[in-house]
Amino acid sequence: MGFAVTDRWSIKSAPAMDAEQFQLWQALLEERTGMTLAPERKQFLESSLNIRMRELGLDDYDTYYQQLVTGATESRAMEWSTLVDRLTVQETSFFRHPGSYALVEDYLGQFAAERGTGATLNAWSVGCSTGEEAYSLAMLISERFRAHGKELFYGITGTDISLPTLAKARRGLFPRRRVEQIDPALRERYFKDADRHTMQVADGLRERVCFAHLNVLNLDQAPMDDMDLIFCQNMLIYFRRWRKRQIVNQLAGRLAPGGLLVLGPGEITDWHDPRLERVHFADTLAFRRRQ
Repeated sequence: MGFAVTDRWSIKSAPAMDAEQFQLWQALLEERTGMTLAPERKQFLESSLNIRMRELGLDDYDTYYQQLVTGATESRAMEWSTLVDRLTVQETSFFRHPGSYALVEDYLGQFAAERGTGATLNAWSVGCSTGEEAYSLAMLISERFRAHGKELFYGITGTDISLPTLAKARRGLFPRRRVEQIDPALRERYFKDADRHTMQVADGLRERVCFAHLNVLNLDQAPMDDMDLIFCQNMLIYFRRWRKRQIVNQLAGRLAPGGLLVLGPGEITDWHDPRLERVHFADTLAFRRRQ
């Protein structure tokens, strides 16, 4: 069964979802993405589903659920991707958490000092959303390496579960008001005007960043290994405690010796891995792979 989009659109409030329906949708979201939906977000789920259902000409939650679970494979996968994009929070910005970027800058100085000319740094932005985090890292690395004087190279991979979000990240187009919050020197060097309201990441920086689809439930299938820097912030808060530990355990295993794992402060507590040592830096949560 396909998903036929219709023009029919009625202005009405979302129908109430009963407890059994909410539990079914909670379970489906957690099964496929690992993310949990707290009871207080029931209204958010209702309104998000109702908007999409009206676009598809569907009248009730159960019909939509059945199509997502039992519909034709190809259309089901496409529709699930669209829905995940609606249900995942994409609030992000350039250099969102200054303390973490200050730590990365410090680490980059050590990396440049220890490596010889021609060395390459491999970085991974996990849960990259629309790309601001990955491009922020690219600007920071480019600046630090340029200042150091050696010919050093780098590449960044940004991964996310949402295909529409990744498409936006690849385009590298951002509202001017968002870009104007960046340091003027960086804005001048790494962005160009697209139109009155939009700016685009400069080609030289975009060439250093690639974006790929990845569900963190499938980290064991990710091709990233021996990463010098893994940046994962504002994502773990959506998972259960045991799942958070499972995710960071796998990320720890993808670090190269001496590599840095940067998490969001407070996103995971009472976790340690014998392969890593805690990095003590103000207002950060980070670990370094033992040499």
